[in-house]
Amino acid sequence: MNGGYDDGYKACECFWGKQPGSLLIVLDEYCSDLTNMNVLDAGCGEGKNAIHLARAGAQVYAIDISEIAIAKVMKSYPYFEGITWGCADIRQVRMPKRGYDIVVAYGLLHCLAGRSEVQEVVMKLQDATKEGGFNVVCVFNDRRQDLSAHPGFSPTLLSHEYYQCLYDSWDLLHCTDTDLHETHPHNNIPHVHSMTRIVARKREVK
Repeated sequence: MNGGYDDGYKACECFWGKQPGSLLIVLDEYCSDLTNMNVLDAGCGEGKNAIHLARAGAQVYAIDISEIAIAKVMKSYPYFEGITWGCADIRQVRMPKRGYDIVVAYGLLHCLAGRSEVQEVVMKLQDATKEGGFNVVCVFNDRRQDLSAHPGFSPTLLSHEYYQCLYDSWDLLHCTDTDLHETHPHNNIPHVHSMTRIVARKREVK
């Protein structure tokens, strides 16, 4: 991994907060009934998105490479109904082909070590998605990044257009390049990230 969020996980009881990411709310517009859907939350962090999806009826496999994040999740939500937690590296996880109705990659891809890894992981996530299923992707892009609040973090920064092209054979339901202004609770440094946000549906083969 090319950097990470463990400093924040160590310093704060809840680094990311409790509310689901904004793209999960967008997903609700296209897929409001998640009953018995299989979901992969790749890079689940402290679990806020997985919990939102499970509460909506999904069966969620939520993984993160951070042992600290998963330990915190297991302490707070060890038996949360509908979620299986795991500490794993997405690059090494074997996934069933077309095994998931929804795949979430929130803040994951820019932590990978370069363009080739990003492409390999996206293809892996796409292959694991059922026809008619969804990918939800939120990732730093290369337009504008203030990393003053992230000392030692060197994310992989690719263009918004690159990520858009990775989904050119899918139906792009939501695709934006906007700035995120935030302040993390462990250091209170205001900063900004340009973010690519994608909700895409895998086309069915006719």
